[in-house]
Amino acid sequence: MQAVVYTEYGPPEVLQLVELAKPVPKDNEVRIHVRATTVTIGDVRMRSFTVPREQWVFARLYLGILKPRRKILGMELAGDIEAVGSHVTRFKVGDPVFASTFEANFGGYAEYKCLPETGLLALKPANLSYEEAAAAVGAGITAMRCLRKAHIQPGQKVLIYGASGAVGTNAVQLAHSHYGADVTGVCSTANLELVKSLGANRVMDYTREDFTEDGPIYHVVFDAVAKFPSSRARTALKPNGVYLNVHHDSHSEPARNMLQDLLDLKALLEAGTLKPVIDRCYPLEAMVEAHRYVERGHKKGSVVIAFSGR
Repeated sequence: MQAVVYTEYGPPEVLQLVELAKPVPKDNEVRIHVRATTVTIGDVRMRSFTVPREQWVFARLYLGILKPRRKILGMELAGDIEAVGSHVTRFKVGDPVFASTFEANFGGYAEYKCLPETGLLALKPANLSYEEAAAAVGAGITAMRCLRKAHIQPGQKVLIYGASGAVGTNAVQLAHSHYGADVTGVCSTANLELVKSLGANRVMDYTREDFTEDGPIYHVVFDAVAKFPSSRARTALKPNGVYLNVHHDSHSEPARNMLQDLLDLKALLEAGTLKPVIDRCYPLEAMVEAHRYVERGHKKGSVVIAFSGR
């Protein structure tokens, strides 16, 4: 099978397209023929080892001290079940699925990936393409987990900073269509119309406006890119308002079954409440170029890798 691997930390050029043996599923696993995956900012940070200072020690231990321990990146995917282990009952060969590989050592940058049937894996929403389904997983679940913690009520004022990114585009749609909030999206000049089309009641150009100058008017402020100073963001909150940061609030509640997050996301996608936003789509062979683009920090929604049929 074809796969993109990296054996050292560094610029996009450390990524290499190679041939590897097809993995063999264990008794409790399925083997997925991957049709699409994504390039996220998380993939870029792992490849380059540019992680926040407070996470440096943990990241070195988890990712690899001198070189990467997990050579295949890719945190989400969509594809078809190609083989099942002898104990698998949830899925059958031919089922179209989408999944998170975050709890399974990543591996989306390969034509085939084995996952336990009890993992973050579900049937693909029928109304989405493989590319859309892959783009929906990580950003959609992250936006859901963060906004859930705010207990948003209909009519409340919610501000989303970084509204045109992968998490932000999902958060705008959720806040508007699912929670019924009055949504303000903050983004760059080029993305104002996109964010408005997703349901934002108001859009602000961060290069020209400062949302903190409006005073304490928001019930929720969500920094979907973790780039705005939290102390300033909190000045825009009403008394007892909720500040959310994508880095600190994206973990699921301890008592919650993580698979349920994926199933809840699927329901929202099938209902049309959420629609993945795809900026660009690259072939697997152009992975280096895709990483270069994401690393610039200006993508709108998600960047997808589509696998050619073989």
